Amino acid sequence: MGVADVRVRIVAAGVCHSDLSMQNGTVGVQYPVVLGHEASGVVVETGSDVSSISVGQNVVLNWAAPCRTCWFCHNGEPWLCSAVEGVTTVERGTLADGTPLNQGMGVGAFAEEVVVPAASVVPLPEGVPLDLAALLGCAVLTGVGAVRNTADVRPGESVLVIGQGGIGLAAVMGAKLAGADPIIAVDVSPDKESLSIAAGATHFLVSHPKLSKDVRALTEVRGVDHSFECVGAAATIRAAWGSTRRGGSCIIVGVGRKEQEVIFNPLELFHFSRTLTSSIYGASDPDRDVPVLAEDVRSGRLGLDDLVTHRITLEEIGDAFERMKSGQGARSIIKIG
Repeated sequence: MGVADVRVRIVAAGVCHSDLSMQNGTVGVQYPVVLGHEASGVVVETGSDVSSISVGQNVVLNWAAPCRTCWFCHNGEPWLCSAVEGVTTVERGTLADGTPLNQGMGVGAFAEEVVVPAASVVPLPEGVPLDLAALLGCAVLTGVGAVRNTADVRPGESVLVIGQGGIGLAAVMGAKLAGADPIIAVDVSPDKESLSIAAGATHFLVSHPKLSKDVRALTEVRGVDHSFECVGAAATIRAAWGSTRRGGSCIIVGVGRKEQEVIFNPLELFHFSRTLTSSIYGASDPDRDVPVLAEDVRSGRLGLDDLVTHRITLEEIGDAFERMKSGQGARSIIKIG
């Protein structure tokens, strides 16, 4: 362990779609690799140069720790930090036979303990259950952050969220926190309706080719002020775009395959005057945003329990991936420590 590192005993880790994307080859990784990046735990050891973190402290792991020195960090966009751009695995540690080991997203949280740089550890404020706090490390920062930081949704504005996995449900929660109305949740599975309504959606629609027509019927024919695409597919991006009003914003949160293409014609880009952008990590700075989200949890405004449908062991990660592939449930939380 280096002088600027921290050893953390993992208490809980969420199974994220990004983990599935690395497992199935959508995102390339270096092997051998330990996946897992959405996690919480307790500090058990610190390097000699670490003064900001103490042994025994409850923490959330940050898989996109900014360097604080590059152009993006200096210009207020640490989620675009050059040091973490495109990084899917980081070589750290070895196997018993000396083979170099890689950590997924620089964390490798599907493990009993991890060693990470101190910058990858965010102290957890009191009042947040340590197991549920794992969700703050990715799903909640990404989903709520897309609503708050990227779109800056205002009370009374209309919101559409396509895809009701962990991040999509977190985006619905973020829209509720922002006072949006209506909040329209969409998924291919009718079984997601109860989860979406519990998260704060006012309406639920099953996805179909003419989805935008149904969305417009709920928004006085205009379309929504803000749409959030949380799937990462060409068809759902076009559906989100087509459901957004003139002058509204369409925000891509889902990570898709580079082989797919989304086509727009020049006339529609001019005519609709919509903004099309992505939201990377919810445009979040965990050092800034985790304390704010923790206060939302403490106050009861943000219910992390609503994101968890399965509590599992490390041995059941494969089952969690299978549920994710078939669109079942929301987040699976691995209880480790």
